[in-house]
Amino acid sequence: MIHKVSCDFAGRPLTIETGRLAKQTDASVLVTYGETIVLVTVVVSPEPTNFDFLPLRVDFEEKMYAVGRIPGGFFKREGRPSTEAILTCRKTDRPIRPLLPAGLRHDVQVIATALSAENQNSVDLVTMTGASAAMHLSSLPFAGPFATAQIGREDDQFIINPSFEQLEAGDLDLLVSITADGVLMVEMDGCQVPEEVVIEGIKLAEETAAPVLDIIEELREQAGQPKRDYPLWEPRAEIVDYVKQHLTDQLDEALQIADKMERQTRIRQIRKQAVEELAETYPEPQSDVQVAIDELTGEKIKKMVLEENRRIDGRGFQQIRPISCEVGLLPRTHGSGLFTRGETQVLTTTTLGPVHDQKLVRTLEEEEYKRFMHHYNFPPFCVGETRALRAPARREIGHGNIGQKALESMLPPEEEFPYTIRLVSEVLESNGSSSMASVCGSTLALMDAGVEITAPVAGIAVGLIYERDDNYALLTDIQGIEDHAGHMDFKVAGTRTGINVLHLDMKVPGLPPTILAEGLEQARVARLQILDEMAKVLPYPRTELSRYAPRMYALQIPRDTIGLVIGPGGKQIRKLQDTYEVEIDIEDDGTVFIFGTDSEKAQQAYEHIRQMTREIEVGEVFTGTVVNTTAFGAFVEITPGREGLIHISHLAWEHVNRTEDVVKPGDKVKVKVIDIDDEGKIRLSRKELLPRTDNRSSGDDEHRSGRGRNYTRRRR
Repeated sequence: MIHKVSCDFAGRPLTIETGRLAKQTDASVLVTYGETIVLVTVVVSPEPTNFDFLPLRVDFEEKMYAVGRIPGGFFKREGRPSTEAILTCRKTDRPIRPLLPAGLRHDVQVIATALSAENQNSVDLVTMTGASAAMHLSSLPFAGPFATAQIGREDDQFIINPSFEQLEAGDLDLLVSITADGVLMVEMDGCQVPEEVVIEGIKLAEETAAPVLDIIEELREQAGQPKRDYPLWEPRAEIVDYVKQHLTDQLDEALQIADKMERQTRIRQIRKQAVEELAETYPEPQSDVQVAIDELTGEKIKKMVLEENRRIDGRGFQQIRPISCEVGLLPRTHGSGLFTRGETQVLTTTTLGPVHDQKLVRTLEEEEYKRFMHHYNFPPFCVGETRALRAPARREIGHGNIGQKALESMLPPEEEFPYTIRLVSEVLESNGSSSMASVCGSTLALMDAGVEITAPVAGIAVGLIYERDDNYALLTDIQGIEDHAGHMDFKVAGTRTGINVLHLDMKVPGLPPTILAEGLEQARVARLQILDEMAKVLPYPRTELSRYAPRMYALQIPRDTIGLVIGPGGKQIRKLQDTYEVEIDIEDDGTVFIFGTDSEKAQQAYEHIRQMTREIEVGEVFTGTVVNTTAFGAFVEITPGREGLIHISHLAWEHVNRTEDVVKPGDKVKVKVIDIDDEGKIRLSRKELLPRTDNRSSGDDEHRSGRGRNYTRRRR
């Protein structure tokens, strides 16, 4: 039986239905918003897994048929998910995870398939709505639902659920998920947006999304699965009691150690000792001991912060760990910056490239070239671990995107700085908020490379130790153990003026905007302090590019001369690139970009193309090269790739029997342009630049010569 609910969602109908498609799932919904349609399914494994964590996986299937497009590539079918699809998975996962019990061990898979997509609605928004509804309809112990709204801003006016064009034109893209308990997840990117504007946007999103909660609850009442009594894994009570009785004092001592590696080594020794002692009585106690120690550690940190008003490393709640900055570490890179904050260290490099190095992005929302990339790497050594090196995980892709969004709006316009820019952030040490350290390192690397960014950008993470709405503490610059034991990771990056990117993860089912407003203010104060430290090393972008960076020259040529520069089969442009050791990119509008590490050769290539494509005017004089001779005259290259004809009658004042009597291929000859016809063919004269040998005028000579009379008669 088909069940359907709908509501007005920002002036457009939002419909959620179940019972028509994918009926062999635990739950499935079809969400329609305008012409955007997404199918979301939930499947739960019949038996629990052996994992020692919540096995939740969210996948987004980016089907190109949804926008009437055939995938590129040889196989013409969708392959591995794009970066944008992975980011959608992460956005959808983040509000689901805190609403499931940590002890759930059954495999849970959420798959969202975009069946139709239009540019008036964000597919992310529809996907997240469907995921909430499907999870709420399922048999899982899901503490939802949640609802999501998107807020844009253009000309200081908020726009609810904006189109892609409105987001492109505005300065804010804010995605907010809420529950009945408050704000659950926030993701935002923008351009120096004031903190108070962000909070206004969050409140508007909360108000806008509320009706969606109601219709999901309504659909649950109509067609929800009975909630099953899933067995939730929890450590054995006897082992928990053992840990509390025998390890409390040892853990207290370990938590007094400020150094991360030393503290972790001590806790690892305590855990190993407990496992060895308990293994004689309880089979495989490793997971039980680990969770019991984690829970006890969390309780102690919570007590330390909320009751004793102190942090594990002795810092104040708003105190940042020591910061150091360096630039220009790597001589052959185009720019480099090293940012260290406590035990978190990131080295970022800048590479400048030509236009053809841009990244082609094909998604349901766009198909365009991107000139800016930020890649984030988190090798195992940065946390003192060993593991196989593989392709970037979803976390690395997500953190790379945070840094990219933080800096993208600060780049100079492409017409002023048409380089392709790639940043790579290598995390060398990590103890809390390496993603925000990568933002700081990236700013330093860009300025070291001489990229004229609008303003420096810095980032900081604010954590939360939470008991209830009137008993909590916000912690600036959280380290790893505080993040693990805490209830919020609030990443905020921006300039002195405002916020560029915001990323909120929660472990509680919702918070009031007032707490988030406090977090934003605390992050603003910290951000200014970090920017001050960065300015001590490099306050402004360098005035010159690295000597190893390619030099760029740009010129505009007539569109009808593009083929002349490229040549048959690309022969001419390849010759230019080989001759001058440059790379040349030509846009459809006639813009030519020339890149070369040798500035002199790049300038020569620039002048060559300029001369090749510039407009030739009657009366101009050139010294050209004879490229070919015929019975009726000689062809002379007057500018690179441009030839004109000297008719035999214009080789000399006296009569010429054979062209070769005057000029031969390879000769340099000075000529004057005497005519350019409608087809662009150029007529040249050599004799008009020579001393006269008789008293006739040039016009008389033209008409008295046999060639001139024949030419005149043909025209008649």
